[in-house]
Amino acid sequence: MDENIQLIALAGEVYQRLLAVFGTPVWRTPLSAVDELISTILSQNTNDHNRDIAFNRLRDALPTWEAVRDAPLPWVIDAIRPAGLANQKGARIQKVLQEITIERGNLNLDFLKELPRDEAYAWLVKFKGVGPKTASIVMQFALGMPAFPVDTHIYRVSGRIGLRPDAMNAEQAHSHLSGLFRPEQYGPAHLNLIRLGRELCHPHKPECPRCPVKDVCQFYATTGS
Repeated sequence: MDENIQLIALAGEVYQRLLAVFGTPVWRTPLSAVDELISTILSQNTNDHNRDIAFNRLRDALPTWEAVRDAPLPWVIDAIRPAGLANQKGARIQKVLQEITIERGNLNLDFLKELPRDEAYAWLVKFKGVGPKTASIVMQFALGMPAFPVDTHIYRVSGRIGLRPDAMNAEQAHSHLSGLFRPEQYGPAHLNLIRLGRELCHPHKPECPRCPVKDVCQFYATTGS
């Protein structure tokens, strides 16, 4: 059997098993595209709890994105401090908001829905600090455009299961994994693979005996742990 067909079959099996165990996941309260963009920038190198605290503090202190864009940078940094890397993220957020305004004249990204998927993706990733994961999250969960975001959990889990080559980097994994799942599966697969990584497939001491996909997992077949 062709290797890609085997991988698609494996992805389908993993998808169905995770649905059976975890159910169909629901994304948190949908946000506008700009809200999702800023939230995802805040999520880099931190957890969801700290991201949400920082996001809410920022919106409380500066209720519009125009206010965030135009505020003194120290105000933004202070508001988002719970997310970590506040100096870097604060400057990055303001720069992105400023550049979007210069190009579009406003801070509404709904126009991206009218573009072909690849063009929308290319438009988002041209901004510094907006990588494949951030762009894919905005597209999938805010714009309703199919994209498969790959975070650290999905990258680890997909490598262990055997859904991607070990040598493939995270950026390459976005397009690779999107080719293994159907577009309507992207959201649930993304969320359930993250849950598998958080709850069982830990970076250290994964709980393989409890894993619902252990018998199709290369890591388990090799280590038996």
